[in-house]
Amino acid sequence: MKYKHIVWDWNGTLLDDRWLCIEAINIVLGSRGMPLVSNKNYRDVFCFPVIEYYEKLGFDFTKEHFPIPGFLEYYKSRFKDCTLHKDAEFVLKRINESGRTQSILSAGKQSSLVRWVNHHNIDHLFNHLIGIKNEKADGKIEAGINWLKISRLEPENILLVGDTIHDSEVSQAMGVKCLLIDIGHVSTKRLKRTGERVLPTLRGILEYLKIE
Repeated sequence: MKYKHIVWDWNGTLLDDRWLCIEAINIVLGSRGMPLVSNKNYRDVFCFPVIEYYEKLGFDFTKEHFPIPGFLEYYKSRFKDCTLHKDAEFVLKRINESGRTQSILSAGKQSSLVRWVNHHNIDHLFNHLIGIKNEKADGKIEAGINWLKISRLEPENILLVGDTIHDSEVSQAMGVKCLLIDIGHVSTKRLKRTGERVLPTLRGILEYLKIE
C-alpha cells in the first residue's frame, strides 16, 4: 500500500475558505483606508508566518501588535458559511475505505479546529485533529513533529496533503512526503516552485494513491 496514513491541512485544502479570508482582510484594510486585495493578489502574497503576509499588505508591527483586531472576529462570525471543497468528503471516505487512516494538521487553534471539523460532520473520518495553542498560526511545524513522535507511524508511510508553501516546509521538517493541491490560498506558480507534486483537484489524490 502506498502510504498508510494521510495528514491533511484544513484551511484551503479541505475547507473552501479563501473567499472568507479575502473578505475578512478587505474589511480590515478598508476600515484603515489601505488598498484592498483581489483573489489573484491574495494568492500571490499569502504566506507563513502569517505576520509576514500582513507586513506585505502594509501593516507595521513596530507600531501595533499582531494579530490585528478585526480579521479573526469577522472570520469566526462567518465560518459556518464556508463549505468543504468539492469532492472533499467523497475523497476522505474513499481513502478510509481503502484501509488507510487520516488526520488533520492545522495552523488553526486546537479548539477552533475541533469545532470547525465537527460542524461539517466529518470528525469520524479522522484519527487525530492536530491544531496549535494560539491564534497566530505560527506553530504548525512544532505541532506536526510532536504528533509524529507519539503517532507510532513511520515517516515513509505518511503523506501530507496541503495547499501552501508552508505545507511543503512542514512535510520536510517531519520527514514525510508532500502533495499540494491547487485549490487554496497560494497561486499555482508559487506552489510549483516548491518542487512538490501539484494536483489541480482533490479527486486526483485517489489516482495518486491508486484507489479505484
